[in-house]
Amino acid sequence: MAAPRSTPATVLALGTAQTVAWASSYYLPAVLATPMAHDLSTSPVEIFAAFSAALVVSAVIGPWGGAVIDRRGGRGVLIGSNLIFAAGLACLALAQGTVLLWTGWLAMGLGMGIGLYEAAFAALACIYGREARSPITGITLIAGFASTIGWPLSALMEAQIGWRGACLGWAGLHLFLALPLNCLLPSGHIAVSAPAAAVKTGQDGDRAEARKSRWVMVLLALVFAITWFNSTAMAAHLPRLLEAAGATTAVAVAAGALIGPAQVAARLAEFTLMRQLHPLISARLATLTHPLGAGVLLALGAPGAYAFAFLHGAGNGVLTIAKGTLPLALFGPAGYGLTQGLVGGPGRALQAAAPLLFGLALDRWGVQAIWLTSGLAFVAFLMLLAIRLPKGEVHP
Repeated sequence: MAAPRSTPATVLALGTAQTVAWASSYYLPAVLATPMAHDLSTSPVEIFAAFSAALVVSAVIGPWGGAVIDRRGGRGVLIGSNLIFAAGLACLALAQGTVLLWTGWLAMGLGMGIGLYEAAFAALACIYGREARSPITGITLIAGFASTIGWPLSALMEAQIGWRGACLGWAGLHLFLALPLNCLLPSGHIAVSAPAAAVKTGQDGDRAEARKSRWVMVLLALVFAITWFNSTAMAAHLPRLLEAAGATTAVAVAAGALIGPAQVAARLAEFTLMRQLHPLISARLATLTHPLGAGVLLALGAPGAYAFAFLHGAGNGVLTIAKGTLPLALFGPAGYGLTQGLVGGPGRALQAAAPLLFGLALDRWGVQAIWLTSGLAFVAFLMLLAIRLPKGEVHP
């Protein structure tokens, strides 16, 4: 069956639903952790510990969610994630102690495992097959504003109706906005349920090809683990890092504000100028922007803060898309959901430790801690170089 063409309405609906999902989960603790901890007579450390546990749950559940999407399509799974998110947020709103607090965050982890980008990308791959690159880019363009929208909205709700009301407000947005939007997704899908490597092995017994595919999957998993680590470390510590380089607090905040626009600008470039390139090429280029920005920051100090923030944001924006388009281009739509879950799982788990590990490095080495993330990014570049571009291909 031929893949249908994507429509702006589908991209807008799923992109908006993803914005709600990210804003109400991944970006929630940044605003609500402190008032939540104060009201529950605990510390923000425990709130973030519960959030880290949620990230681990999402990493574990991701491959299962992807396999379900391969078999049944993504619409039902994404609708289910809205219900789970709403239940988790309701648990948080009702919490009077640690039991419901942790229960709520673990439920949120389940929702993240089946309701964030990996699941959305798998749903699009099921519907559009190899033509999913454009809609994947489209939804990341929209959901790239999740923090821009989510943080102020969470803060506004917290100021007006308290953190419990904010949690219930996000639960309502899942039920009455995101869920109906996910219902608009086409229900059919064209992909089969076995991973690409397994399909090749079952058809022609080509064990060497299967081993090669598994090796490429390992490399991609490591590349995306590094990507998640670096992006989470910068999200948690960018102002401190720039201040360690000599920037004032005002400059650090202003530079940090460039990351969002840089991500969107890079995704627009991916959607237009680089759409004819194979995703492997754009991913290789994107891994180099963080080390390049780090070099500028170390060479210039405070005046390099803006360049570093923009280059880091641009690379992160393209690599977010690559998490969806690169496995699709290398393995095809067959079993894409399971492949996506397996490739993305280690990154989800590693990002839970990123704020702590990079914070320790920053305490010990100051601005020189940037060598850690830059070195990891260069390792990711070398891993992507080890993956051969399919012969004769410029685009998938």
